[in-house]
Amino acid sequence: MAVFSIRNNHRRRYVILFLSLACFIIYRHFRGPTVKIRINRSMGLRVNSSQFTLGGKPFRILGGSLHYFRLPRAYWKDRMVKMKACGLNTLTVDVPWSLHQPEKGELRFQGGLDIESFLHLAAEVGLWVILRPGPYIGSDLDLGGLPSWLLRDREMMLRTTYPGFIAAVNVYFDKLIPKVVSFQFKKGGPIIAVQVENKYGSHARDGNYMSFVKEALQERGISEVLLTSDDHEGLKYGGVQGALRTLNLQKMNHDDIKYLETLQPNSPVLVMELWTGRSDGWGGLHHSLPAEDLLAVVRETLRRGMSINLYMFHGGTNFGFMNGALANPSYKALVTSYDYDAPLSEAGDYTQKYHLLRDLLSSFNSEILSEMPGLRWKEDYEATILFQHLSLWDALPYTHEPFKSQFPVNMENLPVNNGNGQAYGYTLYETTIIRGGSLKSGRNIQDRALVFLNQSFIGIFHHRNVELAVPDGKEKRTLSLLVENCGRVHYGKDMDNQRKGIVGNILLNHTPLRDFTIYSLDMTPDFIDSLYRAPWKSVPNKPSFPGFFQGRLFVNGYPSDTFMKLPGWSKGVVFINGQNIGRYWDAGPQQALFLPGPFLNSGMNQVIVFEEAEADFKIQFEDSPDLGMTADI
Repeated sequence: MAVFSIRNNHRRRYVILFLSLACFIIYRHFRGPTVKIRINRSMGLRVNSSQFTLGGKPFRILGGSLHYFRLPRAYWKDRMVKMKACGLNTLTVDVPWSLHQPEKGELRFQGGLDIESFLHLAAEVGLWVILRPGPYIGSDLDLGGLPSWLLRDREMMLRTTYPGFIAAVNVYFDKLIPKVVSFQFKKGGPIIAVQVENKYGSHARDGNYMSFVKEALQERGISEVLLTSDDHEGLKYGGVQGALRTLNLQKMNHDDIKYLETLQPNSPVLVMELWTGRSDGWGGLHHSLPAEDLLAVVRETLRRGMSINLYMFHGGTNFGFMNGALANPSYKALVTSYDYDAPLSEAGDYTQKYHLLRDLLSSFNSEILSEMPGLRWKEDYEATILFQHLSLWDALPYTHEPFKSQFPVNMENLPVNNGNGQAYGYTLYETTIIRGGSLKSGRNIQDRALVFLNQSFIGIFHHRNVELAVPDGKEKRTLSLLVENCGRVHYGKDMDNQRKGIVGNILLNHTPLRDFTIYSLDMTPDFIDSLYRAPWKSVPNKPSFPGFFQGRLFVNGYPSDTFMKLPGWSKGVVFINGQNIGRYWDAGPQQALFLPGPFLNSGMNQVIVFEEAEADFKIQFEDSPDLGMTADI
């Protein structure tokens, strides 16, 4: 009997242990989101003291920037949850006019541009939102996020009250703002503040412009607190009555803080852009801000009672041709990766910065931080052989109808895309010559041109190389210039002068070239799809360049993220299943392109590469990034 009793006791303990474990697993699996603290929705973010209040209670903004247009929609929630787990409470998001309205008569808010779904997700995750609707956002985007069709107007003055500009802004805001109004805090949504324009103090061409933007937002229903954002030199001229000035910085400068407090006494201080790194330019090095340096600035900022927004918390990728460019000290286009050396890497992986920030920010959160989500698997797929070739010249019948003009015409003013011109990509200009000599571009090639004589390469024009020798000849010959828009400048006073293609006379022996046939090669998905009808051939021993190369990538099972490397290739663009993944260039620093799993299919995937000059006919896939040689900021 004693033995039987002992066995029963053991059995009872095992049952209790099993039931307890099962209940715990069920609770963890099925529990809903954390119960939200009741908050007074009638009292939004207030700035009339040295500390923010939200819902009538003290509030510190612990924010981070995240761009929905720089990552696949399938990853929006993943990045937000990781932001929340780091200890941040606010998501700052920019809205790119150029992507939402690529043509005057077309507004896009579907798929990866569905801002309403993005805001719904932010609320679901438990993040407040600072909305930056522009119209200019900067954000290292081509033309700072302004649509290129604005430049069709030769008199256009961007970011002013020039009638053509404000008329376009009004049409855009009429469509955008009604989509976000209901997401404001006082209406039960996550938006606690809205920024008026961006860094206008560094531009400051029109004293009435900021008032126009502010009123345009308010007239359409924006009622939350308004902000402006400027570097030190722009603080004085970038503000507008009724909006809180905020500061941008990377290294702590007490004079900057004092200057802001002088301009705006008895107000909370928000570092709107605390730069966690920097974007990279082709031909340079990958920039890195040491984690300890960033942490020291964040720690000191918070110690002083200020609020912060980390730009960027997660950078993402400049898919397609969306990258901007720097004008000073000389023109430099930005690379495809927008990793930015941010706390969360381009592929969504944790970095040393993330872990250090999480440890620091945990002490500024009243609740225990949520668990860090698991990371996504990266796959080193088998190399893809590109076995088919199509020369540029054979692809021309699949472009827009060629346009004939006595004079060269810039991209933006070409009669394509329903009268909106060409925004991105390449444009081919062809004319006939009967002699050789000195060919001079001046500053009229924007940005880079491959030059051909009877389809044979003779040289390159770019910002620092403005003269070529054309071989002599007596018969008529075709001179071709393939001009690339490498990225419009996104910041500064040069933005009105960002027309691309051939923007003025090209001189042969001091005589302007005339009578052009112009082909628009904007490399849209429709164009790439149309190439299936083209006369592709097996890759010859010596293929002609520029040209398109095609192959297949086989994915076994569920697609994973990967990184594409093109050693032995020169410069070009990669398309996966018609999606423009971005540019590559052996000038560096970036050595591998991020390819997200959601862009791949299980099974066979089409790979097309447009290459300008040299090819290895093979793409390698790796499970880790390679952003190139690094230099500390």
